[in-house]
Amino acid sequence: MSIHPYQTEPLTDFSLKENQEKFQQGLEVVDAYLGRHYDLVIDGRRIKTDHTMTSINPANHKQVIGTIAQASIKEADQAMAVALKRFEMWKQVPAMVRADVLFKAAAILRRRKFEFSALMTREAGKPWDEADADTAEAIDFLEYYGRQMLALEQIDNAVLSRKDIERNEYRYIPLGVGTIIAPWNFPLAILCGMTSVAIVTGNTVLIKPASTTQVIAYKFVEVLEEAGLPDGVVSFLPGSGREVGDYLVNHPKTRFISFTGSKAVGIQIFEKAAKVRPGQLWLKRVIAEMGGKDAIIVDEEADLDLAAEAIIRSAFGFSGQKCSACSRAIIHEAVYDVMLDKLKTLTESLKVGDPGDSTVFVGPVNDKNAFKKISGYIDIGKEEGRLITGGKTDDKKGYFIWPTIVADVDPKARLSQEEIFGPVLAVTKATSFEEAINIANNTEYGLTGAVISNNRFHLEMARQHFHVGNLYLNRKCTGAIVGYQPFGGFNMSGTNSKAGGPDYLVMHMQGKTVSESF
Repeated sequence: MSIHPYQTEPLTDFSLKENQEKFQQGLEVVDAYLGRHYDLVIDGRRIKTDHTMTSINPANHKQVIGTIAQASIKEADQAMAVALKRFEMWKQVPAMVRADVLFKAAAILRRRKFEFSALMTREAGKPWDEADADTAEAIDFLEYYGRQMLALEQIDNAVLSRKDIERNEYRYIPLGVGTIIAPWNFPLAILCGMTSVAIVTGNTVLIKPASTTQVIAYKFVEVLEEAGLPDGVVSFLPGSGREVGDYLVNHPKTRFISFTGSKAVGIQIFEKAAKVRPGQLWLKRVIAEMGGKDAIIVDEEADLDLAAEAIIRSAFGFSGQKCSACSRAIIHEAVYDVMLDKLKTLTESLKVGDPGDSTVFVGPVNDKNAFKKISGYIDIGKEEGRLITGGKTDDKKGYFIWPTIVADVDPKARLSQEEIFGPVLAVTKATSFEEAINIANNTEYGLTGAVISNNRFHLEMARQHFHVGNLYLNRKCTGAIVGYQPFGGFNMSGTNSKAGGPDYLVMHMQGKTVSESF
């Protein structure tokens, strides 16, 4: 099969009127099916259940996105049985055929790009640019992982054979049935990435999407079906984390768990997966991405306008609801006051509101629980530092929190240490670059970070000593690009699985050596 070299999906230029019109058309398509019901999907069949969940627009509580059937242990058992049976077939399907399903899915997503982006604007509260980037990343995962699988098929020449003695082969084989526990903040891209890499490597999976973005997940499953994925390779199992999620994690036939979410839940999954259950023949593999407390360092020789733009976009893009978001700005004392003024000015220029409006930069936060949690951290920030701007909240119609900056925050304060997952930025003063690096490294996380500087020695020092999985120099700390910037962090940020990189596929496979004597 001849395929063109991997290229990233271009982001949409919304300064062009034609693209603005296409996004509006996407919103109209989505609005036409708001309020519909969605069943479970097991073995290609739609399964109704007694329990349902209602998905709402976080920017407008009154707008129902859809109702979704919720699985119980009964349906989880059915899906597991199907996945085990289908695995025996799917693992034998040639990699070329599996990859082709991903390429076809990418083509379908590309054709429906504005619809999927618009659906994320409605169900996840994503502004236009953020939703478009999410869809583009999903397409990138499909295109990249398909090609990576084809490359792995050529791995046999990685080991040597001894002339006239033996022929040695080394190949990768799939693991088995995996459980995909997906997040709500990248409801298409991360779900698509975790699912597509698992199936292209020959595994079958059970998808448990985040509770607030289940319609997006269902629509993605429809894309896989349209792309020709055989029934039962993927099952759609929305349901309670404590019931269905725990059951699948504990199940002796679950071979691996792929998780993106909070540190607390990730630790629980890791602990449960470590216990060998009766009838279990393997040690389960856990692939986890669990969050961050990311920092951008600005030294006294930095381009301050670049620094301010990088911090604001990293901190308040998608209302700071990214594990990679900048939640700490560590600024050298020589430029501290000037930077605070620039940050304040830029932040107050951001428009807050319903992301259906193309001019909105800061949309709602995810749900009522997120609104309460973030509001509580703003109160803490007022005690731990000096409020520079923001602090306003409003949940009358949607879950809106204005971007908030708190200055003079101690590096050991709660605002500097705990993941907030909202539009709250803690600013800390450093007396030297060495101190700034130490402050940046003083949390239990290690996901992303950035340094804005024109000092080559400072950049090289950061390259060596800034302990994060993704370090960015003279740019923002969000927006890792599939195939270019493999993504995953250290410490309590997870297992450093490096999504979108050359090592990610083999985490879903196991190596097998075959030696034949002559």
